[in-house]
Amino acid sequence: MPLRHHTVPVTPFRQNASLVWCDVTQEAAVIDPGGEVPRLLAEVERLGLTLKAIWLTHAHIDHAGGTGELARLRGLPIVGPHQGDQFWITALPQQAAMFGFPPAEMFTPTRWLEDGDTVQIGQESLNVRHCPGHTPGHVVFHSASARRCFVGDVLFAGSIGRTDFPGGDHDTLIRSITERLWPMGDETVFIPGHGPESSFGEERRTNPFVGGRWG
Repeated sequence: MPLRHHTVPVTPFRQNASLVWCDVTQEAAVIDPGGEVPRLLAEVERLGLTLKAIWLTHAHIDHAGGTGELARLRGLPIVGPHQGDQFWITALPQQAAMFGFPPAEMFTPTRWLEDGDTVQIGQESLNVRHCPGHTPGHVVFHSASARRCFVGDVLFAGSIGRTDFPGGDHDTLIRSITERLWPMGDETVFIPGHGPESSFGEERRTNPFVGGRWG
């Protein structure tokens, strides 16, 4: 499989930062570096990867808290999320204080993402879908060839993202799952922002929040 990935839980929230890389070139991106930047860089070194970019699903502190530091240390472009999450980026210092995180370095994304965009690492391209509901600017990264999707906090094994933070909306989240994730196919394995992997088929069948819903 040319696209590979490795999950590194970081921060007290055990957020799944994901290293994704092209097995041909060993060029990698990190999805949602929420914190513990030295640990993430140690994993990059251990795996023999060349880190080329940061990709963000959304801008909550446990997903984006280490972004500014990592971008500064390695001179990396910050790709994503959708511009709907600008207010969450602006509020990173307040988020850090509220949840007891280390101060977060501010950043400006190099590139905002829109629904239907693609991102590339080495010889591998992933499709971007805008999936609001947990946050207004939330995106997911889908590799059709690898049958993998990195969904941030849209969907979990047995649960869905919370919608009680500013900008969250339950009905919008359900539509994002049923109209944008389910069509990727039952066999697609997703890597959530927290907890274990699952498949869209398994969640469509059994998830109490969205099970049986086709959109």
